[in-house]
Amino acid sequence: MTLTRPDSTDRLARALAAARPERVGVVSSIVGLSVDVRGLNDAIGDLVVIGGPGSQAGTGAGGVDAEVVATTPDGMRCMPLARLTGIRVGDPVRGGGGGTGFLVPTGSGLLGRVIDGLGRPIDGKGPLVAAQRVPLDHASPSAMARSRIQSPLQLGVRVLDTLTTVGKGQRMGLFAGSGVGKSSLLSMIARGTDAEVSVIALVGERGREVREFLEDDLGAEGLARSIVVVSTSDEPAMMRLRAAFVATRIAESFRDRGADVMLMMDSLTRVAMAQREIGLSVGEPPATRGYPPSTFSLLARLLERAGTDQSGSITGIYTVLVDGDDHNEPIADAARSILDGHVVLDRKLAVLGHFPSVDALASISRVASRVTTPEQAAVAGTLRAVLAARRAAQDLLDVGAYRRGTNPLVDAAVEHDAAITAFLQQRMDEHTPAAEAWDRLAALARLLGGAR
Repeated sequence: MTLTRPDSTDRLARALAAARPERVGVVSSIVGLSVDVRGLNDAIGDLVVIGGPGSQAGTGAGGVDAEVVATTPDGMRCMPLARLTGIRVGDPVRGGGGGTGFLVPTGSGLLGRVIDGLGRPIDGKGPLVAAQRVPLDHASPSAMARSRIQSPLQLGVRVLDTLTTVGKGQRMGLFAGSGVGKSSLLSMIARGTDAEVSVIALVGERGREVREFLEDDLGAEGLARSIVVVSTSDEPAMMRLRAAFVATRIAESFRDRGADVMLMMDSLTRVAMAQREIGLSVGEPPATRGYPPSTFSLLARLLERAGTDQSGSITGIYTVLVDGDDHNEPIADAARSILDGHVVLDRKLAVLGHFPSVDALASISRVASRVTTPEQAAVAGTLRAVLAARRAAQDLLDVGAYRRGTNPLVDAAVEHDAAITAFLQQRMDEHTPAAEAWDRLAALARLLGGAR
């Protein structure tokens, strides 16, 4: 009987793989953002390499990576993960080796690192020290396997921790137009949250703003406990879309180990725009405002992967860039219907220098009642009632027609306006623990006349 050493089996498998004939197709057409390929039959989601050895132009020894996004009887359609400069019809296309799929680096060695949409380090700190690599695709937790949201998650921002309390495993949206302070608010949350790990996805950001966000907004303290995935606005749509799923997959890997993870994505709208480019390029019909149907199904698939499971949680904070400050535009409306709450940032407050520019009355957390005590709910309700009364009487106050004594809530709002503003505003470098925020709100509620 002949005994085979364990490593000989591995060597045999590698030898057989090396001897397997290489599958090579050709580029049949390049139209817009997509590349049509004949001679290969890879599956949706597989990676192929366009160009490289045998190409007609100097595309480099490695060629251009692309992902299969559609298949037909005549071939398949691919979206590039890099620029197609130098690629032409007739160039070779090499298959990805039988659908092994894209692997995402995970592990505590990623903390403090900045990577791109393919999981490659871009911070100049050397190779990643990752415990393992996991497939990009991952199923969402089933509805019955999700644990209920029962405990709050500290964000370090007073107005959010008290008036729109977030629970561990909740998914919240930050809705605002451009230049209203979404990224700055995200950086405050990254520094002030008590989540064990923060995963930050910067999708479609201006290249200039990436270093500013990392060095000025996030800082060394925030970066040390974070993993940042970056895909700038000039990168192909497939890279921008992949960055969102890579960040989500990294967060899922920590959740699977029992950790409470904070996943922040800036912005969900640019993810939808990337999918719109892809969908239209592969022939989908434009639907609402040019977004193909796949955009809305992709948003649901992406957002449902966050949340709780039986071991840990992913608390998702997604910024939504509302088109023309229209909070009912298609992406904002679809996101609001999927998320577990929304925070509205008001441009009028931002112009006045009120930071964070959170419109407390327009913002809501759908799980706040489950993660706060009756006493906390009462003091939060007191402040909301005073703010609502003042907003209703604002026109009368502006023209001097309001008479003191008409409404006690309006009287309290006018008399203690400075105290209310001091509570709602917060410096970017200021961190307020949730317990302290609730104490300050309770004192403010007493000043305003007690709980309702």
